[in-house]
Amino acid sequence: MKTHFSLRHLLILLAGIALAFASASAQQSCESLTSLKIPDVTLTTAQSINPPPDFDLPSLPGRYGTPAGLKVSIPFCRVAGFAAPSSDSHIAFEVWLPLPANWNGKYVGEGNPGFVGAISYGGMAGQLARGYATASTDTGHADAEATGALPPWAVGHPEKVADWGHRAVHQMTVAAKQVIQAYYGKPPKLSLFSSCHEGGNQALTEAQKYPTDYDGIAAGDPAYDITHLQAVSLYLSWVALKDGVKAPEYIPPSKFPVIHRAVLDACDALDGVRDGVIENPRKCHFDPATIQCPGKQDLASCLTPAQVQTARQVYAGAKFADGTQIYPGLEPGSELDWHWMLSGPDPMAINKDFFATVVFQNPNWDWHTFDVSRDTKLADEKVGAMVNMDDPNLRPFKEHGGKILMYQSWQEAAIPPGGLVDYYERVERAMGGPERTQDFARLFVVPGVGMCSGFSIRGISGAFDQFDVIEKWRETGVAPDKIITTHRAEGGVVDRTHPVCPYPQSAVYKGSGDPSDAANFTCASAK
Repeated sequence: MKTHFSLRHLLILLAGIALAFASASAQQSCESLTSLKIPDVTLTTAQSINPPPDFDLPSLPGRYGTPAGLKVSIPFCRVAGFAAPSSDSHIAFEVWLPLPANWNGKYVGEGNPGFVGAISYGGMAGQLARGYATASTDTGHADAEATGALPPWAVGHPEKVADWGHRAVHQMTVAAKQVIQAYYGKPPKLSLFSSCHEGGNQALTEAQKYPTDYDGIAAGDPAYDITHLQAVSLYLSWVALKDGVKAPEYIPPSKFPVIHRAVLDACDALDGVRDGVIENPRKCHFDPATIQCPGKQDLASCLTPAQVQTARQVYAGAKFADGTQIYPGLEPGSELDWHWMLSGPDPMAINKDFFATVVFQNPNWDWHTFDVSRDTKLADEKVGAMVNMDDPNLRPFKEHGGKILMYQSWQEAAIPPGGLVDYYERVERAMGGPERTQDFARLFVVPGVGMCSGFSIRGISGAFDQFDVIEKWRETGVAPDKIITTHRAEGGVVDRTHPVCPYPQSAVYKGSGDPSDAANFTCASAK
């Protein structure tokens, strides 16, 4: 019996050694990675980068570009290529791989803002420095400048619209995982995706359409349900600007703080303390008529009757002709950010150009002719299947073991937060209720900040590290019961912390203590 026991263990040991040898022998050198055979993919470059000297990131001008002079100071393997899932596709991507000794065993996909056709070199550099293998794509088109707007690349190119709409990140991810497998001789132990706005929409798309691509996803302020989102965004501008900035219905930006002050006066104390934060705007039933000017006067401290009607339409959002909601409007408390949509003289380019180039295929389309009911239906018919990922059934993602953190800013004006709130409620219904949802999917709506609260310290509530939250949740299996945001004053000094509760809960003041300290709030039902 003893001999058999020893022989068994010897065989196990030998098998382990053989497996380890096979794994090690499966590793490929960086320069050999261009020989990989991946369906629909061509790898054009595989280069060992060994700074110093520092590696200068490719620079790209524009709001979302890579500033010149940004450097990477650690060695890595840089792989570049493109995917062509259709005859009119050219989805460029790069995969950056830390040296095996520096790799933490994980992979992170980088998202893209707006319609940017550019690889997120800055984001990749940050992930690389932390030990992650990482990848990014230009989403299937190249921009001369990374502005986030939509130049006429979409005209006559429906396949490129589909690439941007859902294929690019998936193609990048499939290729990246195979490159990782070849270089390290093993797959990543975790694959994570975290991004905001259009990147947040990419995150939701991955969870819905490609549920095995990622294990942990953080979807921030997602540009969700694209045709309807673009419709409401253009509609809000159309309501205010269709007759020009001299028209009676136009609200000058100087009056936005006036409306905001009135909203705070009406609703700030609903959570138990006046602290400049509206915890749950859906409990705030503010009527702009409460600050209507007397008579026919147009004073700086109040709204004219026409301006009152404009404000009501901004809060109400867009509807089809039969009264069905297309997309929710902006929430009470968002007024300081109304300049995104209402300042004029023209709508935001990203909204106007979507309808001009993607829907109407005419860069010279006149936005003044916009009809929200008619043109939203047309957008749905023409491109909805390519760009609208609004399936609430996340069961395949859950069965994969995935965790998804959705987060949104109540004060967001570029993307009305009600869209994500409504989607999350649909997810709960599709999954069989909150108790079958919150173990893998949670929504946190952050009060008192503008867009992309996960990485913006502007506003009252401050910032939190959304990537850290989703990574810990996926690794430990423990869902976050609250997230503490941190606001920093000038000089980086923390002057406020605040809790954000999982929807539908919101923070309520305990009744005593410093309201700038998160410890003095508790989470309670917001409904």
